[in-house]
Amino acid sequence: MNRPDSPSVPGHPRTYKIIVNGQERVVHTDMLSFEGVVSLAFDPVPTGPYVLITVSYRHADQKPAEGTLTVGTSVKIKNRTVFSVTATDKS
Repeated sequence: MNRPDSPSVPGHPRTYKIIVNGQERVVHTDMLSFEGVVSLAFDPVPTGPYVLITVSYRHADQKPAEGTLTVGTSVKIKNRTVFSVTATDKS
């Protein structure tokens, strides 16, 4: 059986357990985009002309291991990468 911390086996996606807004989520890719993290945080994703979404991360599998994501950017994750996603309405 392929454990979350074992190397990937061809044909079997690797499983990562990450934390999004305090909730454990399971994903099957080692890269997550801004849009992917937002969709894990919100259902439905808040929209509107004045909605601003902020995504920060820590314990990523890259240097720097912490930072922020912006629209169109991605981060390389590992087990227990933590994301904080907030939506504010500037109205």
